[in-house]
Amino acid sequence: MYPFSGAAAYDRAITVFSPDGKLYQVEYATKAAEFGTAGVGIVYDDGVLLAADKRVNSRLLVSPTLEKLFIIDDHIALIYAGLVGDARALADYARDTAEQYRILYDEPIPVERLAKEIAKIKQAYTQYGGTRPFGVTFLIAGYNDGPHLYETQPSGTLLEYHADAIGKKKYDVMGILEEKWKAGLSRDDAIALAVEAIRSTLDEGDNLTPERLILATIESDKRVRVFDEAEVAKYLG
Repeated sequence: MYPFSGAAAYDRAITVFSPDGKLYQVEYATKAAEFGTAGVGIVYDDGVLLAADKRVNSRLLVSPTLEKLFIIDDHIALIYAGLVGDARALADYARDTAEQYRILYDEPIPVERLAKEIAKIKQAYTQYGGTRPFGVTFLIAGYNDGPHLYETQPSGTLLEYHADAIGKKKYDVMGILEEKWKAGLSRDDAIALAVEAIRSTLDEGDNLTPERLILATIESDKRVRVFDEAEVAKYLG
């Protein structure tokens, strides 16, 4: 018996369900991810786009150390919302998984396979005492038999999307994507939609600058392309 009442009686251990079927530590991890800066993924006619807000809160910070995009393999990249330490640890795990697959099978790992491996380890950390869930949500983008976009949540839930958002104001951004995404978007149209979506999450008085916006695409050449600041500036208008 826990010497607490209400929710407090069930949020001290990850393995204990509350009477209404909740794992509170998983819900707290999900909440941590929701406080992260916004990220957007969009599938378009010949590829998949990742866009993220890399907000820098201090002019003393060396910007490249604030990672928001992780390249996992030549054809796979991910962005995250939540705890950067958790994201970095899982990105390293994903890179190891992709490398082991390439060594074993002499071919690149399928995007779905990698997404499932990440989701599997996230789920495992919701199930055992002495651990805590990863406080991070991923958008995983890649190209093998076409463009793919997956979301993995702290609970281990895995879903594939045509367009998706994570982090700050997720559900507001999803409303924009649901209204404006359509099959066959061009790359430029997908970028314009992503910029609109990211801008909608900014606080009053904030500006989306080339230094702040991350854009990356993966197309049929199966190579991750990260846009430099000069290229990003062209899309900010």
